[in-house]
Amino acid sequence: MTCPICRKPSAPDYRPFCSRRCADIDLGRWLTGSYAIPDEHSEVDGASDDAGDPDRQRH
Repeated sequence: MTCPICRKPSAPDYRPFCSRRCADIDLGRWLTGSYAIPDEHSEVDGASDDAGDPDRQRH
């Protein structure tokens, strides 16, 4: 198995990473939102969720 950060062989102590450095880089990416998984309600097309739904616009 190779390290997902630098592609070196992984080390048993840090698996799937090769070192603590690469494990920390990965953790930092998760904490800053770099690996955020988009939800199905995200504004991919630029339209808001309420735009075409008259029921959601009622107060």
